[in-house]
Amino acid sequence: MLVLAADQFAKNAAIAALPSERVVPIIGDFLQFYLVRNPGAAFSLGEGVTWVFTIALAVVACVIVYLGVRRVRSRLWAVVLGLLLGGVLGNLTDRLIREPGFPVGHVVDFISTPWMMPAIYNVADMFIVTMMISVAVLVLFGLKLDGSRETKASRAAAESADGAVDAPADPGAR
Repeated sequence: MLVLAADQFAKNAAIAALPSERVVPIIGDFLQFYLVRNPGAAFSLGEGVTWVFTIALAVVACVIVYLGVRRVRSRLWAVVLGLLLGGVLGNLTDRLIREPGFPVGHVVDFISTPWMMPAIYNVADMFIVTMMISVAVLVLFGLKLDGSRETKASRAAAESADGAVDAPADPGAR
């Protein structure tokens, strides 16, 4: 809820204080504010199918909640998925309540770092990207949702057990 609140607070402050579609330098070319309303996804892709992004965000939020309630036993996974959920809900909230209306609202973007990338983004986007990177790192290091670590030995044992189940029965054995 903290990420959702911070995201919506920042977006409302940006709408109240920033001119629309004009660069406001904060730290030269390093950090700028540039208020836009984005009907699409990243880089404004898919502007004509905003409702699809609304459905996708809702599904992702439901999957995160399901995993959090039913499968996650690791504090680290809980934090990562919780922060990811906050980012997803931040952009989903825009899709549901902002103009032009439910369920095709435009996401408010206002943070620009032109030295790094041409995209304009928001607080929710920052959490979505960093938490997806965190998910990838946790998976690469073999940390399961229950907090246990997958090792080469456990992976080999699981694969051999799968092979034993899938192997055809020996017709000559009785």
